[in-house]
Amino acid sequence: MSLIENLNWRYATKAYDPTKKVSEKNLYKILEAARLAPTSSGLQQYRVLVISNQELKERLKEGSFNPESMRDCSYVLVFAAWDNYTDERIDKIYNHTTRQRGLPDGQFKSYTDKIKAIFASQTIEENFDNAARQCYIGLAMALAQAAELKIDSTPAEGFDNAQVDKTLELKVKGLKSVVLMYVGYRAEHDWLAPMRKVRNPMDEFVTFIG
Repeated sequence: MSLIENLNWRYATKAYDPTKKVSEKNLYKILEAARLAPTSSGLQQYRVLVISNQELKERLKEGSFNPESMRDCSYVLVFAAWDNYTDERIDKIYNHTTRQRGLPDGQFKSYTDKIKAIFASQTIEENFDNAARQCYIGLAMALAQAAELKIDSTPAEGFDNAQVDKTLELKVKGLKSVVLMYVGYRAEHDWLAPMRKVRNPMDEFVTFIG
């Protein structure tokens, strides 16, 4: 199937079948799609935490808008962004990049000095907001890959970020949760499954200029 056909097939699943589990092989394909997603300046300023432990999911579902989905899905993917940009973090990824490409460390110093100056001039909150936006690019890739595999998924912002951060001890990792993705297989009783996909018409959604 084409990407468009896959996107027409998928929907934000509201109820999962806890007896049907996504294989690790397919889980890694979804994670690889997120890993390969583009990010601003190539910094990969977020990480994905994978939750499958049922006891942990039970703890995390408090404060969730759809606790049943969190409880019954195969995996909860937590997209968590850097809490701030630092020189050390920027240098680490660029040193890794240059070494992988057989280039000397500091090859891109003029560019990294520029982005370091930009982030140094902003507040911690502004820097986190910038990093958090990158999560949604990876989320989109993961959603598309799941759809290609005919695996159901739900992007979720309706959760208690502070509770998730505390439970997963994200602060010590220099991360803050941004968005979740539930991964699994739809339940037969999911009320949304038979519903028609509805979006704004193309002529309203897109404006051609020039």
